[in-house]
Amino acid sequence: SLPAKLINGGVAGLIGVTCVFPIDLAKTRLQNQQNGFRLYTSMSDCLIKTIRSEGYFGMYRGAAVNLTLVTPEKAIKLAANDFFRYHLSKDGQKLTLLREMLAGCGAGTCQVIVTTPMEMLKIQLQDAGRIAAQRKLLPQAVTPGGPVEVKSRTAMQLTRELLKEKGIAGLYKGLGATLLRDVPFSVIYFPLFANLNDLGKREADGPAPFYVSFVSGCVAGSTAAVAVNPVDVIKTRLQSLTRGSQEDTYSGVTDCIRKILRNEGPSAFLKGAYCRALVIAPLFGIAQVVYFLGVGEYILSYLPKRTN
Repeated sequence: SLPAKLINGGVAGLIGVTCVFPIDLAKTRLQNQQNGFRLYTSMSDCLIKTIRSEGYFGMYRGAAVNLTLVTPEKAIKLAANDFFRYHLSKDGQKLTLLREMLAGCGAGTCQVIVTTPMEMLKIQLQDAGRIAAQRKLLPQAVTPGGPVEVKSRTAMQLTRELLKEKGIAGLYKGLGATLLRDVPFSVIYFPLFANLNDLGKREADGPAPFYVSFVSGCVAGSTAAVAVNPVDVIKTRLQSLTRGSQEDTYSGVTDCIRKILRNEGPSAFLKGAYCRALVIAPLFGIAQVVYFLGVGEYILSYLPKRTN
């Protein structure tokens, strides 16, 4: 049922984000680094320096935004994929690869309604520590690059200021790049997961064991994450409102691609790729196990039933 799917997606998102958020923070900070001033050399270096300068909970900057919005985001993504798969199937027959990709495309398109503002706010909060560290180590290297000062702002303050300055469009900055990332991701992920999961089924009509679903989710998720990482770098750069004075600003996707190629080279598009793979793999592995265990159905079974 749809309510069960929404609960499954929400529970999976909450568990997954809690487990992998520090790696996601490292990914954002590594992707936002430009050649003008590099504070971190690797994911482990970023996490160690974050703990030293901001404490353990510094690794969870922006987590509240994700934990609040990841439930509707993951619920929409997973439920939309099931919805499109159901309506693209013919009399319950196995979907063709093209139809699986179309279903994934529909799911990726639907989820950006929540994903774009969620990532917009999360990136400002995650990158605030990097900007603060640059300001401390090299005060002249950092100047505001946008209308919002991120360092001392909460998610609610950021939201209010963005709405006041630019209206609802302020929260949807980078929408095009988000679509360019999430639609191909879903087109790759969902068909790949479905086919890997089918390989592990013991019976043709039965479900695969939960460990097969977990491994299939991890493999499909990490593969799709690395494939779309160049667009994720572009999206992260476009959505960052504050940057160093020696760092480039961008007017759009094309301008961002041109400046990255000119100033940092093609390898810059792979920044944070292994971090993103480490984030997405367990996130989607957990999501598929939650679906397999039927957590949503279990919770609904304990809710009071409406009587006529």
